[in-house]
Amino acid sequence: MKKYVFVCACSAFAGAMLAFWLVSDLSESIVVAQDADRKTEFGTTLIDDTSPAIRSRTVPGGDVATDDEYTPDELVNIKVYDRVNRSVVHITTRTTRPGGFFMTEVPAAGEGSGSVLDMQGHILTNYHVIEGAREVRVTLFNGETYEAGLIGKDPPNDIAVLKINAPQKSLYPVQLGDSSRLRVGQKILAIGNPFGLERTLTVGVVSSLNRAIPSKTGRQMKSIIQIDAALNSGNSGGPLLNSHAELVGMNTAIVNPSQSGENTGVGFSIPVNTIRRVIPQLIEHGRVIRPVIGIVSVYETERGLVIIDVAPGGPAARAGLRGFEVVTQKEQRGPFVYERTYVDREKADRIISVDGVPVSTGDQFQDVVESKQPGDRIVIRVMRDNRELDVPVTLSASE
Repeated sequence: MKKYVFVCACSAFAGAMLAFWLVSDLSESIVVAQDADRKTEFGTTLIDDTSPAIRSRTVPGGDVATDDEYTPDELVNIKVYDRVNRSVVHITTRTTRPGGFFMTEVPAAGEGSGSVLDMQGHILTNYHVIEGAREVRVTLFNGETYEAGLIGKDPPNDIAVLKINAPQKSLYPVQLGDSSRLRVGQKILAIGNPFGLERTLTVGVVSSLNRAIPSKTGRQMKSIIQIDAALNSGNSGGPLLNSHAELVGMNTAIVNPSQSGENTGVGFSIPVNTIRRVIPQLIEHGRVIRPVIGIVSVYETERGLVIIDVAPGGPAARAGLRGFEVVTQKEQRGPFVYERTYVDREKADRIISVDGVPVSTGDQFQDVVESKQPGDRIVIRVMRDNRELDVPVTLSASE
């Protein structure tokens, strides 16, 4: 069976030092855009598309290279990298794990990638990059490193937002695109820090759309973008870009049967439209406020979802939806009273549809519920006592 491996992993100190040396050389060739090309409002155009295209650039040795020396495809790669590489950050974490004598805590390190979101210092990355970290540090394109605080997290979507106190002159926010316009075969580019090699560019195509992969919470992450651009340990949280230098996804996982952490040509990215929906809530509330129906668990059947349990006092319970019933019977046998407890499954409601949408899996049911807002009223059609019944339920907000 194929296994999905999240591609952020620890790297050796030597790898980090090699990355620093490489970045020092690379930084000399970065084309610095004018500050006027940057906007400070989250989600708006960050670089003016009317700015001059790449006409000439300084190459090693001091010579000037012109557009004539590059193919049109190479010019796209150069343009995207020059516009976005300063938006990509290197994230390093420190945590502890049990080990050593007497199971004492042993320091451990990890790393990943991220993108600058705005001029306030918000950083986008994967939740699994910083999960369990006691210390998180963010290194910008210019080598400046800052301690980062966790602003918000959304584990089901593997999204987290950090914040650093960096001067605005050092921040180059990434431009967000529209993942709904992606097409299979479209060129994409990824920038990240594989094995600690900072701001590395890889190129590929969209291999497929609307994939579903498991998250660490057990839920399925939906609408995932499959790509063939090389992703390796340390790429997690980095931007997936289109040819207009717009972020269309966030790289999160690879298929890795060997669990070696190396690229196999099958990578996955969280679509930017999911990120757009989640980020404002993470910044404002620190979490995603989701609608809650109060159904604790269901049993999947070919004819619908049998409710096992409902949360006491929750929306489903208040609406009268029923799960398995625990029945206690007492029986007199001579001078003794015997008590028998069993679960009556016949009393449970079987969900057929939600607002007219048929559901046969728990994920389908949750998707329909989460497409609503807290306070919305939905109608759940159930089978009860061999007849269909519509039950209106008013959703509450997650705590």
